[in-house]
Amino acid sequence: MWSSRSDVSFSSGTMMMNRRQMLVGGGLVVAGAGGAAALDASRTGSMADYTAAVAAERAPLGDRAGLLDLVRYAALAPSGHNVQPWRFQLDPHRIGIRPDYSRRTPAVDPDDHHLFVSLGCALENLVLAAAARGRGGAVWSDLAGSGQILLEFAPGRPESSPLFEAIPRRQSTRAEYDGHPAAVSDLKALEVAAEVRGVDVIIATARAQIESVLDLVVAGNRAQMADRAFLRELRGWLRFNPRSALASGDGLFSVLSGNPIAPTWLGRLMFDLAFRVDAENDKYARQLRSSAGIAIFVARGATRESWVQAGRACQRFALQATALGMKCAFVNQPVEVPALRGELARWAGLPDRRPDIVMRFGHGSAMPFSARRPVSAIVSGAASL
Repeated sequence: MWSSRSDVSFSSGTMMMNRRQMLVGGGLVVAGAGGAAALDASRTGSMADYTAAVAAERAPLGDRAGLLDLVRYAALAPSGHNVQPWRFQLDPHRIGIRPDYSRRTPAVDPDDHHLFVSLGCALENLVLAAAARGRGGAVWSDLAGSGQILLEFAPGRPESSPLFEAIPRRQSTRAEYDGHPAAVSDLKALEVAAEVRGVDVIIATARAQIESVLDLVVAGNRAQMADRAFLRELRGWLRFNPRSALASGDGLFSVLSGNPIAPTWLGRLMFDLAFRVDAENDKYARQLRSSAGIAIFVARGATRESWVQAGRACQRFALQATALGMKCAFVNQPVEVPALRGELARWAGLPDRRPDIVMRFGHGSAMPFSARRPVSAIVSGAASL
């Protein structure tokens, strides 16, 4: 999950009542949640089953990996709200990736920018996995026409890499980090990994720089949480228990952000009652201030092809961070709220361009992984290969 909203959490606050009343009411709801979960565990599912299923999705790629195996690795890429907006066309000599517009998120991503960044992340995973199994080749795209990206295979020797090895371990770790700075050598490795044609990356590690970006994140969060369409869309992609998360294979599993397992009806009620802007902003402040740095990815164009390239760059950055033992997470509010993009671009020293991605990074503990849809649901063509 890579959307800036993928770390949604619930907190007590006021809503047409004073603080004492809300705390009392919240206590009753939480007590009810515990009772409901205990009485209805068969409907909510177990974290043990969830963990086992997600581990199978991230099993290492075999030496004789077929096309379906390559697609499985490609689909471990991040996407906004974890919607996984892709379809794969299989052929003995190539794999194509197309956007799945049925999985759009128009409130947060009205021009499909994030959708095409997600395709770029999946493409980078696919290129790395194919090369590691001797199916390297050339990438072609016709996003203005057919809307497809193609990896045309060119048989050769397997070429593994630390980035490939990191694919099943990469995650958007939506938690506080340990606050320790990154080594100079690690920062250089991150910069080199993110070198993708047509994309610039700005890495900021000074506390004052992080505070400046935090101000924009907070401003963006306030704007988004005042948008009813945004909140309605976000709520629709939330999964509140293991069974729901596994059944859909997508969306934002709120348990991974520290919330308790709850029946879907109760989780939605808690979201409506307790999702509050000040608590969210406090959480973002803690998370950014505990990070070693922030990376901002800015493509040199504002086309679908440019957005795909931005996705490839940020995925390579995230994989390199994973290989170095670091964690990362997206904080994209300043690029999702149009009124803030210009200020972020000026801060980055690129005032005439549109920033694409904001990512924080640092050292911290691993979190549970998010689920993925079955490969059979996202492929067409020669599925037996």
